[in-house]
Amino acid sequence: MKAKIIWPLGIVISLASFMIFILSYLYKATFVAKYDHHLVSEQYYKDELKYQGEINKLENANTLENDLTLTRSSDGVLVHFPSDMEGKDIKGTVYFIRLADENFDFQEVISLENTTLLIQNDKLILGRWNVKIDWSYQGTSYLFKDKFNY
Repeated sequence: MKAKIIWPLGIVISLASFMIFILSYLYKATFVAKYDHHLVSEQYYKDELKYQGEINKLENANTLENDLTLTRSSDGVLVHFPSDMEGKDIKGTVYFIRLADENFDFQEVISLENTTLLIQNDKLILGRWNVKIDWSYQGTSYLFKDKFNY
């Protein structure tokens, strides 16, 4: 004798299975620490107020004749500042931000003899980084932002 499944029962079973799947996904996304979703900045209201200053610095950087560039080398990442600037007069900070995990974020103070800064391999892991370089030269502030795959 063949077992028959009544079609309304099949519909109820499939809807219940779908609801269990959606609720388990919602539970994981909300309560399991492995899938934690966090803000890029915990103080985003204060950061928003500082944003006009960043816009001014970005505009200053866009007026430069030679752009700042990032290149990958065997030793790490080379940050090349404009060649028409003197390295000893460049002051500021380089921020490497890893959106996937904030534990890998770091910053490096700019202290140069020439116009090139080396970020060592031991600080970097493979993947995408957001790079923010905030520097000043002879009283003018500049800002460089880029996404970099290492």
